[in-house]
Amino acid sequence: MILTVTPNPSLDRTYEVPALDRGEVLRATAERMDPGGKGVNVSRAVAAAGHRTVAVMPLGGAPGALVVELLTGQGIEVAPVAVAGATRSNIALAEPDGTLTKINAPGPELSAAEAESLLSAVSSVSAAFAASEHSEHSASVAWIACCGSLPRGLAPEWYAELVARAHAAGARVALDTSGPSLLAALRSRPDIVKPNADELAQAVGRPLATVGDAVKAAEEVRGLGAGAVLASLGADGQLLVSSAGIFYGHAPVTAVRSNVGAGDASLAGFLAAGGEGPDALSAAVAHGAAAVQLPGSVMPKPTDLDPSAVTVTAEIPLDRALTEQGSPR
Repeated sequence: MILTVTPNPSLDRTYEVPALDRGEVLRATAERMDPGGKGVNVSRAVAAAGHRTVAVMPLGGAPGALVVELLTGQGIEVAPVAVAGATRSNIALAEPDGTLTKINAPGPELSAAEAESLLSAVSSVSAAFAASEHSEHSASVAWIACCGSLPRGLAPEWYAELVARAHAAGARVALDTSGPSLLAALRSRPDIVKPNADELAQAVGRPLATVGDAVKAAEEVRGLGAGAVLASLGADGQLLVSSAGIFYGHAPVTAVRSNVGAGDASLAGFLAAGGEGPDALSAAVAHGAAAVQLPGSVMPKPTDLDPSAVTVTAEIPLDRALTEQGSPR
C-alpha cells in the first residue's frame, strides 16, 4: 500500500485548443477536469495499476470537496485535512503539438495548526495500517510518497520533519519536490528523491548539458543525504543512481499529447514495482512513456503500458546531450 502526501493539491481543468493565440477568443476542442497535485497523481497512477493507495492532503471549500468526489470515484481512499482556505484551481491549455501552457494558482495559506494537523494525519493513517497489517484485508504502508510544492505557511523544513517522522515509524519515503524544501529534506535522508533535469541542476547549482552531468549531479545529491535518485530527463529517459549502481532507461514515444503528470506516473510505477533496482526503473520508464501519450493528466492503466519498448542498461551514455538541458534557475 502506497500512501501519498500532497501539501498543495488542486482542481485541474485542461482544455485542448488548436493554437494558443494571445488576445484572441480560444475555442476548446476538448476539456477535462481532474484532481491535481503531484502526490494526487501518484495515487491515481497507483490505483490505475490496481494497487491500494491512500491520499493525504489539506482540502477546503467547494474545489476541495470536488477533489474528494473525483478521487473517490476513481477508487482512491482520501484522508482529507480540513483547512480554512479554498483548494486552488489550475488551468492548462494543450496544443496539438504537445505544447502545454499552465496557469497554477497559489493555493491557500496554511496556519501552524493546519500544518501540524497534516503531519499528524500522515502519522495516523500510517499507524492505522501498521496496526492492522496482519488482518486478512489490510496491508502495511510500503512507501510514503511526499510530492509537490509547499503551500504558503509551510516552511521549507516541513518536508524534513515529515521524512523524520515517517522514518521513526518505520516507513520508507520517496520525495518529489525542489528548491529549498528539497535541500532541507535531504538532511533527514529520504530513501529516494525524484527530480527532473531542472530541479537536479538547481540542487547542485550548475547547468546540466549531458547525461554524464546528470549522473554527477545525482551522485552529489546522494552525498547530501538521498538514499537514491530517480532523475527524469524528459525525452532523454530516466536515470537511477543508488548504492546498487547506476542505470539508464529509455523508451521511444511516437507522439506527445500531454506531459502533465508524466513524472508522477513514473514515480508511481517505480514504487509499485518495489522502489529499487533496474526492474523498478523499467516500470518507471514504461509509465512515463505511456502518460505523455494520454490527454490532460490521465494516468496510464496496465493496458496503456508497453514494457517491451523499454531499454534499461548499466552502460550509461555519458556524452549524450540532453534535449532539455537542466538549468539552475
